[in-house]
Amino acid sequence: MKDNRKKDHKNKQDNQDKQTKEPKKDVKIVKDFLETEGEVVEALPNGVFKVKLDNGNTVIAHLSGKMRINFIKVSVGDRVVVQLSLYDLTKGRIVYRK
Repeated sequence: MKDNRKKDHKNKQDNQDKQTKEPKKDVKIVKDFLETEGEVVEALPNGVFKVKLDNGNTVIAHLSGKMRINFIKVSVGDRVVVQLSLYDLTKGRIVYRK
């Protein structure tokens, strides 16, 4: 009898989860960073950009060292992968251009 209650409770939770689930966002946790995608909105001086993330937030991001060394150009409208620090979610690092 207890097993049936547990199964019923689990089925109710699964049904509620399916109804309230939002579309999955591409946010990965890599070491001490959140990695997400966005679009470059504005280019600022010294390799700094304003990036609008897929979740609607706007962050200030700079180019990573590897992108500077390899002369990878980023311009307004490019899709990029941004690493955000867990401590300050308003600043980030551009690590990949799509």
